[in-house]
Amino acid sequence: MKKVEAIIRTSKYEDVVEALEGIGIRFFSYSEVKGHGMEKSDEIVYRGAVYDAGYIPRTKLSIVIKDEDLEKVTSTIIANAQSGKIGDGKIIITNVEQFIRIRTGESSEDAL
Repeated sequence: MKKVEAIIRTSKYEDVVEALEGIGIRFFSYSEVKGHGMEKSDEIVYRGAVYDAGYIPRTKLSIVIKDEDLEKVTSTIIANAQSGKIGDGKIIITNVEQFIRIRTGESSEDAL
């Protein structure tokens, strides 16, 4: 099993989720995240307070999948999250040793 973590623009979240559901991926976690990347950070000062005007809102998706679904999931995320501009995000892939469904006690791929 693999864990796919995708950090994407929040503006692309709905497109990515709809596409993932279209290929049968319906279980995942997501959260709003902040980070520092290659995009230029612009600061503005308003009434003595400094604001980051270059901030791009991001959402992080965490998905656990079967090994054979990896290419399909990553290509779907890329196709639907890509704008072609700096700041589109990243995909991180790690191995998952075990996955357990709390309700039933099922483990590994049976719990997916």
